[in-house]
Amino acid sequence: MQLSERKIKILQAIIRNYLETGEPVGSRTISRYTDLNLSSATIRNEMSDLEEMGYIVQPHTSAGRIPSDMGYRLYVDTMMEEKDKELEELKEMMLEKEDKMEHLLRQVAKLLAANTNYASMISAPTIHTNKIKFVQLSRLDAGQLLAVVVAEGNIIKNNIISVAEELNDETLLKLNILLNTHLNGLALEEINLGMISSMKQQAGIHSKVVGDVIDSIALSIKAEEDLEIYTSGANNIFKYPELADQQKASEIINTFEEKQLLTELVQETLSDESNTGIQVYIGNETPIQTMKDCSVVTATYELGEGMRGTIGIIGPKRMDYDKVVGALKTITHQLDDLYKKRT
Repeated sequence: MQLSERKIKILQAIIRNYLETGEPVGSRTISRYTDLNLSSATIRNEMSDLEEMGYIVQPHTSAGRIPSDMGYRLYVDTMMEEKDKELEELKEMMLEKEDKMEHLLRQVAKLLAANTNYASMISAPTIHTNKIKFVQLSRLDAGQLLAVVVAEGNIIKNNIISVAEELNDETLLKLNILLNTHLNGLALEEINLGMISSMKQQAGIHSKVVGDVIDSIALSIKAEEDLEIYTSGANNIFKYPELADQQKASEIINTFEEKQLLTELVQETLSDESNTGIQVYIGNETPIQTMKDCSVVTATYELGEGMRGTIGIIGPKRMDYDKVVGALKTITHQLDDLYKKRT
């Protein structure tokens, strides 16, 4: 028999509440727990139907109910179906966004180089918040699980977790419910030892799996992305006699080609989350040693949901600072406006 939307909401509320408290759930609790605006009597009738259909059971003589395996199965199948659909939509959306974003950033770098007659760089935006949207565990083979972690900013990470024994469907679904009930919407620093201990206790003999999943989440969120940096106008360096010396110019060009030092500059700029203004590095102040005869002006741009990147202009110490700062401010505002229009 197909459940009505109301019955599904009540069943979901029973399962979520039971997972949080470990105590049988009564109708009065459900009336406070949901936005259905139903009386306790109506909820009792619906719970009675759910019990008759096998989705919940009444332990001992308690007035409350707990989910049956059949109830867990419906809850997880519904949840996983929604998450699978969301995950596919996210992947398609992110692929489309990445293509458009790469083209946009390349154009920004070219525009800045052309307008200033200096060298330019811009890093692809990276996520700088770490809230978990959801976690999905699925079986790869007898000794391995795949943990898919979706973090804020729609960052998707896949991790393979080794397990000592094969976990059946019922165990997997209960672990998925447990993980998502406790972790959804939390930042990494909000996952404390007390919470981990409680989750492990609820997982029973599978507590090690919970610990491994949390470790993999920490690694996923903290792992450094391969930072994409787009550059343009490196040959503009040769226009300035003080930088046109063969050794100096060669070092600067190599920095633009290899990008490792530019990556370090970007990471240093983004590590200070309060830094959203213009930074001017003159000569020896520049973090990049190969550019000690240059000036580097950087700005941080933001695209919402914690997505941040760095734009930089590299030129001689006698650069037109007023023009460069103006150009960077204009570009950062335009990127911000463009993001708002697209969301």
